[in-house]
Amino acid sequence: MKGLAILLGYTLLGNVLHTLLSVPVSGNVIGMVLLVISLFAGWVKLSWVEETAQFFLKHMMIFFAPVIVGTMMFFGVIGEQWIVIAVALSVSTLVVLLVTAGVTAWQTGRAKEHTYE
Repeated sequence: MKGLAILLGYTLLGNVLHTLLSVPVSGNVIGMVLLVISLFAGWVKLSWVEETAQFFLKHMMIFFAPVIVGTMMFFGVIGEQWIVIAVALSVSTLVVLLVTAGVTAWQTGRAKEHTYE
């Protein structure tokens, strides 16, 4: 119960900050960033939220059901704009792959510099 209360608290805090600050970032994302900061700072212990987070990850498909249903409602629009959507998905996927490869290469090179033998 404690983990659920913490996760819901950070979600609520993120939504409140989103409303008060009128930032173009979702309140859920703000809450998640605040939770990560709190975890790294040691204000929240991973053991407090781990069990609840694992439960949510295990049942993640339930959270995607509304998105899937919503997508079905817009099949006509998707059918009309499929080329634009396909190009956007391809380009964004390529950018993510390139950035991930660059960061991995940078981290791997950095890790080799700090190997202790």
